[in-house]
Amino acid sequence: MGSVNNRGQSPFIDGFQLQDVTLDNGITLRVATGGSGPVLVMLHGHPQNHLCWHKVAPVLAQHYTVVLPDLRGYGDSDKPASDAQHRPYSKRAMAQDIALLMTVLGHECFAFVGHDRGARVGHRLALDYPDRVSACTFIDIAPTATMYQHTDREFATRYFWWFFLIQPAPLPETLIGSNIEFFLRQHIRAQLNVADATPEAILNDYLRCYQHPAMIHAVCEDYRASASIDLEDDTASEGQRIRCPLLLLWGEQGTVGQLYDVPQTWADKATHVEGRTLPCGHSPQEEVPVEFLSALQVFLSSAG
Repeated sequence: MGSVNNRGQSPFIDGFQLQDVTLDNGITLRVATGGSGPVLVMLHGHPQNHLCWHKVAPVLAQHYTVVLPDLRGYGDSDKPASDAQHRPYSKRAMAQDIALLMTVLGHECFAFVGHDRGARVGHRLALDYPDRVSACTFIDIAPTATMYQHTDREFATRYFWWFFLIQPAPLPETLIGSNIEFFLRQHIRAQLNVADATPEAILNDYLRCYQHPAMIHAVCEDYRASASIDLEDDTASEGQRIRCPLLLLWGEQGTVGQLYDVPQTWADKATHVEGRTLPCGHSPQEEVPVEFLSALQVFLSSAG
């Protein structure tokens, strides 16, 4: 039932070990693990990998067993071939990866934290595996369907990649590939409101991964799935709610916080919703890690 290949200590996150974990579906995920205690899974977004948690993971590991996967298609995880429906990069497929991963690692129940794309995976994870997720934290997102339904010029301008990356292959792949570093740095810089929130060494690791054509294609497939098969899955799950406690955190200077009433967008998606804004842009775990940790730890303690 799956296998684990240890790859030594993380060079970026103190006290964390790197593993390549092969799942029962054949996908191998790169994972960093550390700490002890109740289990906490943390999923990154685009265009990052698990290193986006490097400022907060060691602190959380003092109280939790922290599991930091690279999503399929991202970082050093597998990048499987896709299909015409983009199903291999659906949030349902990615959520299944996390459920299978936690089974291989021996964790039946766990709390979840997701940022950006990782939070969208977490939404599906909580719906498809409600008995396994004890608490959810989603960082700087409104529901995917809501954001598409309420698209206007402001949103389309700020989040242009939602519409660029979904174009048929190989258009976005080719254009990004013409100057990968420019695209990556510009994308991250545009979303953060705290200068130098991402250290150069971490950004260079994001770039190392992003330079692989397979990752660029996987990223596009992730977004194509969100604009197609994920919406179909959401429609099929209409009326189904996240049963565990849900914490929403968002940056007051970010697009989501400025364009949406974030708690209201989730009011009919979960049975228990609470939220708060943080003084930053899109990535509070990198921009304001102290404030982020304070809000998260209070929630996790109260959620049990």
